[in-house]
Amino acid sequence: MKILVIDVGGTNVKVLVSGKRTPRKIASGPSLTPRQMVADVKRLVADWKYDVVTVGFPGPVVNGRIAAEPKNLGKGWVAFDFKKAFGRPVKIVNDAAMQALGCYEGGRMLFLGLGTGLGSAMVFDGQLEPMELAHLPYKKGRTFEDYVGLRGLVRLGKSKWRKTVDDVVARLRAALLPHDVVLGGGNAKKLDGLPPGVRLGCNANAFTGGFRLWKDAGDRTSRTRS
Repeated sequence: MKILVIDVGGTNVKVLVSGKRTPRKIASGPSLTPRQMVADVKRLVADWKYDVVTVGFPGPVVNGRIAAEPKNLGKGWVAFDFKKAFGRPVKIVNDAAMQALGCYEGGRMLFLGLGTGLGSAMVFDGQLEPMELAHLPYKKGRTFEDYVGLRGLVRLGKSKWRKTVDDVVARLRAALLPHDVVLGGGNAKKLDGLPPGVRLGCNANAFTGGFRLWKDAGDRTSRTRS
C-alpha cells in the first residue's frame, strides 16, 4: 500500500509518498484553502502513485475530523471532504501528533512542538493521544504557548526563552511522568543543550508518523489511533 503524507504548515505544505526519500513542497499561507491545497498537491505528485492519504493539520483534530479553522491559513477546513477531493481514503491528524508518532521509540513519550505555538501529544505503548497543553495557564494570566511559542521567544529573548522551555518541560514531566521527552518544531533548534532524558525530533519524523497511521496492528508491535 502506497501512502501519501501531507504535512500542512503555515509557510509550506510538504509531501512524501512511501518508497520515496525526498519530500516535495508547495507554498502555504493565510489565503490557502483546503480546495486549493488539494489541487496543488495533486499537481505536485501527479507522477506518484498512492492508495491512501494522511493529512497532518496545524490545529485541533477530534475523531479524525478538523475541529476548528486554522489561524494561519484560509477558511473552509472544518467542513471540507478530503476523501472526496483526493478520491482516496484519508486520515487526518494534528501535525504535532503526527510528528510525535514518528518519533516514538517505546514506553510513554511526551512530544512538545516548539513552533508558532506549542504542539503536544503523548504516545503510550504505541497508542497516540493528541493533546492541547498549549492553552493551559502558566504565569501572569498567560498560557504555556504564550511563553514557549513564537510570541514568547520574541517577547523574552532567546536566553530567557530557553530557560522557560526548560521550566515548562520540567513541569509537564512532573505532571505526566513520561519515560521519554521529545522536542520538535522549527524553534527546537534554537535551544542550547537539553536536559537529561530529553531529545530532539526532526521534520522527517512527521512523515514517519503519517506512514505509521496506516500500519495494521499485525505489522507493528503496538497499535495507534488518531
